[in-house]
Amino acid sequence: MNKRIKELADAALIPFKDENSFECHHFSKELFAELIVRECIDTVLDCSIEYTTRPRIAQELKEHFGVEE
Repeated sequence: MNKRIKELADAALIPFKDENSFECHHFSKELFAELIVRECIDTVLDCSIEYTTRPRIAQELKEHFGVEE
Protein backbone atom coordinates (compact mmCIF):
# COMPACT_ATOMS: atom_id res chain seq x y z
CA MET A 1 0.00 0.00 0.00
CA ASN A 2 1.18 3.50 -0.83
CA LYS A 3 2.69 5.19 2.25
CA ARG A 4 0.46 8.27 1.90
CA ILE A 5 -2.70 6.12 1.55
CA LYS A 6 -1.67 4.30 4.75
CA GLU A 7 -1.25 7.65 6.52
CA LEU A 8 -4.70 8.76 5.35
CA ALA A 9 -6.21 5.44 6.46
CA ASP A 10 -4.64 5.88 9.89
CA ALA A 11 -6.03 9.42 10.06
CA ALA A 12 -9.51 7.99 9.41
CA LEU A 13 -9.39 5.92 12.61
CA ILE A 14 -11.69 7.48 15.20
CA PRO A 15 -10.95 6.50 18.81
CA PHE A 16 -13.72 5.52 21.22
CA LYS A 17 -14.10 3.51 24.42
CA ASP A 18 -16.13 0.32 24.38
CA GLU A 19 -18.52 -0.82 27.13
CA ASN A 20 -15.53 -2.04 29.19
CA SER A 21 -13.67 1.29 28.80
CA PHE A 22 -11.13 -0.26 26.43
CA GLU A 23 -9.87 2.12 23.80
CA CYS A 24 -10.93 1.03 20.34
CA HIS A 25 -10.93 2.61 16.90
CA HIS A 26 -13.64 2.92 14.30
CA PHE A 27 -12.56 3.26 10.68
CA SER A 28 -14.58 6.05 9.07
CA LYS A 29 -15.01 5.30 5.38
CA GLU A 30 -16.52 8.74 4.89
CA LEU A 31 -13.57 10.51 6.50
CA PHE A 32 -11.09 8.36 4.55
CA ALA A 33 -12.80 9.25 1.27
CA GLU A 34 -12.86 12.94 2.18
CA LEU A 35 -9.17 12.88 3.08
CA ILE A 36 -8.35 11.33 -0.30
CA VAL A 37 -10.41 13.93 -2.14
CA ARG A 38 -8.76 16.74 -0.18
CA GLU A 39 -5.36 15.25 -1.06
CA CYS A 40 -6.36 15.27 -4.74
CA ILE A 41 -7.46 18.91 -4.49
CA ASP A 42 -4.20 19.90 -2.79
CA THR A 43 -2.23 18.06 -5.48
CA VAL A 44 -4.09 19.88 -8.26
CA LEU A 45 -3.53 23.23 -6.58
CA ASP A 46 0.20 22.49 -6.25
CA CYS A 47 0.79 21.20 -9.80
CA SER A 48 2.34 23.15 -12.63
CA ILE A 49 -0.65 23.46 -14.96
CA GLU A 50 -1.90 26.91 -15.92
CA TYR A 51 -2.58 29.02 -12.83
CA THR A 52 -6.14 29.96 -13.77
CA THR A 53 -7.07 26.33 -14.48
CA ARG A 54 -6.03 24.86 -11.11
CA PRO A 55 -8.71 26.52 -8.95
CA ARG A 56 -11.39 25.47 -11.43
CA ILE A 57 -10.23 21.83 -11.35
CA ALA A 58 -10.13 21.93 -7.54
CA GLN A 59 -13.67 23.36 -7.47
CA GLU A 60 -14.87 20.66 -9.88
CA LEU A 61 -13.43 17.98 -7.56
CA LYS A 62 -15.08 19.56 -4.51
CA GLU A 63 -18.45 19.72 -6.25
CA HIS A 64 -18.19 16.22 -7.72
CA PHE A 65 -17.37 14.61 -4.38
CA GLY A 66 -19.43 16.97 -2.21
CA VAL A 67 -16.49 18.16 -0.14
CA GLU A 68 -17.10 21.44 1.64
CA GLU A 69 -14.48 23.96 2.75
